[in-house]
Amino acid sequence: MSTPLTRNEFGVTQQYVYLNHAAAGVLPASTVAAIEQFLHAHATAGVLGTFPYDLQMTEYRSKIGAFIGASGSEIATLLNTGAGANTVALGIDWKPADEVVLCDNEFPANVIPWLGLRRRGVDVRFISTREERLTPERLRRELSPRTRVVALSWVSYADGYRHDLAGLAAVAHEADALLCVDAIQGLGVFPLDVHALGVDALYAGAGKWMLGLHGAAFLYVSHGLAERLEVAMPGWRSLADMWDFHNYEQPFSPEVLRFESGTPNLVGTLSLVCAIDLFERSGRRAIAEHVLGLTDRLCEGLAALDAEFSTLRGQSCSSGIVTFSIPGLDSIVLGRVLESQGIVTTYRTSGIRVSPHGYNTAEEIDVMVNAVARQARAKVPA
Repeated sequence: MSTPLTRNEFGVTQQYVYLNHAAAGVLPASTVAAIEQFLHAHATAGVLGTFPYDLQMTEYRSKIGAFIGASGSEIATLLNTGAGANTVALGIDWKPADEVVLCDNEFPANVIPWLGLRRRGVDVRFISTREERLTPERLRRELSPRTRVVALSWVSYADGYRHDLAGLAAVAHEADALLCVDAIQGLGVFPLDVHALGVDALYAGAGKWMLGLHGAAFLYVSHGLAERLEVAMPGWRSLADMWDFHNYEQPFSPEVLRFESGTPNLVGTLSLVCAIDLFERSGRRAIAEHVLGLTDRLCEGLAALDAEFSTLRGQSCSSGIVTFSIPGLDSIVLGRVLESQGIVTTYRTSGIRVSPHGYNTAEEIDVMVNAVARQARAKVPA
């Protein structure tokens, strides 16, 4: 079948049914070629090879910004998702008893930076998601006059629940709170417009659905928030003219790049913008529709096997992640059996997490469902 992301871009398809992009993405061939060109330039020309890439950083920020509906002046490139959360958390002018609201099922990258604020007297409060997810209606009930920030993942890493960012931003802003978003499990599959949604800050690493290298990420900060956000970790590239080396007293750059501090990960950022180019060529909406079609097909096939899902599905909350278990089958044993057959997922005691991308096929989904069915018939011991 045809796929929006061309399969010959992905060497992983030659050996595996790779359904694990929520853990780690794979590099497209076009990205690998660009990285090899960078490495050759670095190896054969040193600074003469790398500096041209540094000069393209403004263009790279603009490309990243356009990908999420922002301007390049609102983008900083960082090392990882947690660095984005930390940049925002450490830059807000907190007062004792201010409050941050988090869901209790967040990945630590979007929790630990906020927990660090407790030493400043900030109250970090967790909302239980077991019985009810964080919808706009739920958030309205949970907010207090002390709430300064609502921090959450666009898509939950564990079960794939996709939050209503526009609705949550509207409710947060009614209470004069900020909405800060970890987008790593949604960006690369679903189109996003941070201005239209009203998101105040957004951060995401490149190494999962964005099909880039680990150790590369970006931070978006809205102009309104950036004006108020302190540069908590300044460096030589924070300055208005970073090349005026001995002008130590000059002001910071007015752009969000002032949060980059030091020398950026040039090759990592290159991998990110190469993937963005691929997504744009392939059609971002087509990728989203394709991935949702694959996960719908997966759920349909697994439901016939009496699978139990920890993932909620629906028009507004479905994502590229499905987590399931089969009664009577140990999920870790089942996950290892699938892996031995070349079907790559994430498996934990809580279930098996499946996360296809835009180059995966319906046939690959059927291969996985059939493999699970064989094990269900064989009754892999629990």
